[in-house]
Amino acid sequence: MTRLYDSRKRILVTGGAGFLGSHLVDRLLGEGHEVLCVDNLFTGTKRNIDHLHNHPRFEFLRHDVCFPLYVEVDEIYNLACPASPIHYQHDPVQTTKTSVHGAINMLGLAKRLKCKVLQASTSEVYGDPAVHPQTEDYWGNVNPIGLRSCYDEGKRCAETLFFDYHRQHGLKIKVLRIFNTFGPRMHPNDGRVVSNFIVQALLNRSISIYGDGTQTRSFCYVDDLVDGMLRLMNSDDSVIGPINIGNPGEFTIRELGEKTIEKTGSNSKLTFHPLPSDDPKQRQPDITKARELLRWEPKVALDDGLAPTIAYFRQLIESGAIGEE
Repeated sequence: MTRLYDSRKRILVTGGAGFLGSHLVDRLLGEGHEVLCVDNLFTGTKRNIDHLHNHPRFEFLRHDVCFPLYVEVDEIYNLACPASPIHYQHDPVQTTKTSVHGAINMLGLAKRLKCKVLQASTSEVYGDPAVHPQTEDYWGNVNPIGLRSCYDEGKRCAETLFFDYHRQHGLKIKVLRIFNTFGPRMHPNDGRVVSNFIVQALLNRSISIYGDGTQTRSFCYVDDLVDGMLRLMNSDDSVIGPINIGNPGEFTIRELGEKTIEKTGSNSKLTFHPLPSDDPKQRQPDITKARELLRWEPKVALDDGLAPTIAYFRQLIESGAIGEE
């Protein structure tokens, strides 16, 4: 896509080597911008950005957002944080620090540069919701001392910081609450249900369902999510959020397992295991605000998004990146 030079921005994406971040980086480069991708590679991987190695408008910097960053940019997307229970529970103190210190450092940078900054928040701020579907004005039902609290409360505190910087310093902020998202470049060992099921099915292992499989999730394809993120960043300054971005189509975990077996042609069987602590029973976004303020809604159905996602994991297995053991 050709753009005039004066419309080109230099954009910082923290967590840019991760699943969502790398897709956002691709989209920004495709729109003609310069992108500074910052990642400490804890859960991100250079494999996600290898194809950009020689791109003239792409730069990678290995850095932990828990420490200040001194760069010159026009916009900031703050995506840095491990986002799956396996990874964020590995070092829960560091997870909280990444959300809180990372927010403080990116907000401080945005304040100095007088630029817009977007926070990639999460539906986990709603906890195990007592309201269904979840609207942005719902305050949530979160356990502050549980195994998931490092992520849930870290993200909630980050939102607090964003709104306080906005009120106290007039900073231009955008807060996006991301619901379950899937697609190519998901981490194969992140413990998320879509990647878990696909890898297990492709290897003809048992499909592990935690609980009885009746708990529900809503699955948004990554291209739709990135589109919503860009629409929020480029919206009027009066639109600050928080805004839910996710697919309101609701599926039980059992339905997803059966669908994955069917689409992979697997011989896998469903097996059932105890439900982890504080695992939410329902998760479905109310996207009324996104429709009204951003003119956004998802376009990719679960079935259509599963095909390229399965193809990605199949290629990883064939290349030996995922072991057969």
